[in-house]
Amino acid sequence: MTTPEATAPSNFIRHIIEADLKANKNNGKVKTRFPPEPNGFLHIGHAKSICLNFTLAEEYNGTCNLRFDDTNPEKESIEFMEAIEKDILWLGFQWHEKHHASDYFEQLFDYAVQLIKQGDAYVDDLTPEQIREYRGTLTEPGKESPNRNRPVEESLDLFYRMRAGEFADGAYLLRAKIDMASPNINMRDPALYRIRRVHHQRTGDKWCIYPMYDFTHCLSDAIEGITHSICTLEFEDHRPLYDWVLDKLNTPCHPQQIEFARLQLEYTVMSKRKLNQLVTEGHVSGWDDPRMPTLAGMRRAGFTPASIRDFCERIGVTKKDAWIKMDVLESCIREDLNENAPRRMAVLKPLRLVIENYPDEAEEIYDIANHPQKPEMGTRKVPFSKVLYIEQDDFAENPPKKFKRLVEGGEVRLRGSYVIKCERIIKDEAGDIIELRCSYDPATLGKNPEGRKVKGVIHWVSAKHAIPAEIRLYDRLFRQPNPDAEAHFLDALNPDSLQILENCWVEASLAKAEKESRYQFERTGYFCVDSVDSNDQKLVFNRTVTLRDTWAK
Repeated sequence: MTTPEATAPSNFIRHIIEADLKANKNNGKVKTRFPPEPNGFLHIGHAKSICLNFTLAEEYNGTCNLRFDDTNPEKESIEFMEAIEKDILWLGFQWHEKHHASDYFEQLFDYAVQLIKQGDAYVDDLTPEQIREYRGTLTEPGKESPNRNRPVEESLDLFYRMRAGEFADGAYLLRAKIDMASPNINMRDPALYRIRRVHHQRTGDKWCIYPMYDFTHCLSDAIEGITHSICTLEFEDHRPLYDWVLDKLNTPCHPQQIEFARLQLEYTVMSKRKLNQLVTEGHVSGWDDPRMPTLAGMRRAGFTPASIRDFCERIGVTKKDAWIKMDVLESCIREDLNENAPRRMAVLKPLRLVIENYPDEAEEIYDIANHPQKPEMGTRKVPFSKVLYIEQDDFAENPPKKFKRLVEGGEVRLRGSYVIKCERIIKDEAGDIIELRCSYDPATLGKNPEGRKVKGVIHWVSAKHAIPAEIRLYDRLFRQPNPDAEAHFLDALNPDSLQILENCWVEASLAKAEKESRYQFERTGYFCVDSVDSNDQKLVFNRTVTLRDTWAK
């Protein structure tokens, strides 16, 4: 077996697993699972759990299951299940077995019957308001329900009739009989089953009662033979209930629940409820909006699986909640794309430039490297002609100090081409600059001009050959590191999180750029071909990240 320490940083979960293996616990097996609820798209926080569960299983020659926790059909759908599967595969992981909690509905019902027969569960008819009143507080014990000592036979009869659909939604529920004075409120006779007439995406209308998460999860783990049930810290207080259910039912397998700190990332939200609100209220274009922290959104923005796995490894696994800075995530994708993204030239805010002493119909084709440090990535053909587009910001009529780009009477090198000199400026009636008239030095192709030093280099595209494109400049969705610190998280939305530039030009080699292909636009940033709106008639690029962290500025 490969030693995990040789491939990944150690953490307390690895220490637990290694101790279990050394003691031959679980017959030396490691079996994990990733159990999402299909009520939304996966986000970057789920990626941390995915990477942890699948990687641990792989490192210790074990297996990892995918299990959909589909016990709340009102908010769940097949669409979400398919999106979750796609995201896991895109991250580079493959589950050993795929299950659904609904696969076990009959077994879970039988387990509930067993608890009733043992005197460990009872059917209650208190209203939700009464249950809250009876539960007590963090400092005061709860009160027992008047139905707590209902005869076993009566609870059994009521439970079977609940399943048969004889009662209205909410009329009864099944509760565990534990301890209403427990300092852990989760142990004060928690609900195990509720009546809910909702069509289920897999079982249809077969069931009108559904098991609660705390009852379903531990038993699903046990049925599948999971050895290490890894979850986030909010379930730490639920662990006694997890163990209580398995102990009372004496299941053949008793998985060990281990909690770790969930991901808290600045400038975004991780709550599915809040993400759903952003979608349903139209603050974003959908679950896959490139500003969303969903894996679908990040994929559309241009993030790579490798960058997300790298991010999850960098932040590590701890027992203490902490906020992770957004620039950690952005650094991961910058490093990946700097290493692997081919270079291209694109002009986002074009300014027309005419080289007056260049022959009218002449053209040149340059072989320019796809990556300056990687000759193995080859070259592409870049055409050059008399009329070019350059960036508006690469010319200044009244330049600031240390401006190293083009000015009237000044020279600059065109990337991979000649040195040009701005001879005069053309303005419209409003006084805005609409064109530059320049000259070129034909002796400077691949050479420095004699007797003078040219400091600046700018990018360009040939107007005759360039391809029109729409470029979307995405930025952080929220303007505050912690949106929840506002009175309402929507108050922290960044009004400048999307800027759409419609009159952009990209070099001719991008005419057949495939969806989700990623590039560095030289001197501008990293961009990805949009997977939804880009087509043969209209190229659309999404900005993944700037070349440098400019957020603070």
